Amino acid sequence: MEDMLQVEGVTKIFKNKRGVKDITFNIHKGEVYGLLGPNGAGKTTLMKIITGLIKAKYGRVMISGKDIENYHERSLSEIGSLIETPSFIGYISVEKNIEMVSKYYKTQESVDEILSLVGLLRYKKEKPEKFSLGMKQKLGIALCLIGDPKLIILDEPANGLDIEGIVEVREIILRLKEKKDTSFLISSHLSSEIEKICTRVGIIYEGKLISQCDMDTIHENFPDLEEYFLSIIRSVSRCEG
Repeated sequence: MEDMLQVEGVTKIFKNKRGVKDITFNIHKGEVYGLLGPNGAGKTTLMKIITGLIKAKYGRVMISGKDIENYHERSLSEIGSLIETPSFIGYISVEKNIEMVSKYYKTQESVDEILSLVGLLRYKKEKPEKFSLGMKQKLGIALCLIGDPKLIILDEPANGLDIEGIVEVREIILRLKEKKDTSFLISSHLSSEIEKICTRVGIIYEGKLISQCDMDTIHENFPDLEEYFLSIIRSVSRCEG
């Protein structure tokens, strides 16, 4: 099976001793991979390393088999990401935001097609500064789609959303996976959301990837992802104790 992303031994420790340590995993083409862990576990740091926002001390990241250090521009052109909060200009229309980013990436995008995928087509003439949090998240995802990336990285996409917003974002992810065979890396501290959309999950805890498993195997051996997560954390705590 073709790997869209390979992360090998990635380590980055900050002065406060937090960060990520010897992280290794891969994501297959068309796979939705979930990073599940508590706040402060290292999820955002890892995503910033993968997208080139910060540099790892050790290890390497490969996109479609190309090391991002040696093929930086080419590799990152295959990634769309929404890390921490959506970034857009609030006082211009949704349509103008899409067009402006498309020009930056030198691509000819169908604004209507992108906005249809995320359910914002009827709002394309509106300014996003007064949008709800859920609509801002959807616009952030729309901007991720520019350039037709093969891998989309979403950092806590359900964070702060109401139930309707969470469902809408989940449906967007599943729609893109089915329609475009897009690969996803999604982080969350909510096991219920990871369980509903991911085919495989990695447990990240105190900067370490302590377990990986596909969802089918988890469901065969545990009532749900929450129980699997707690079992892994308890096992690690016993070993450290």
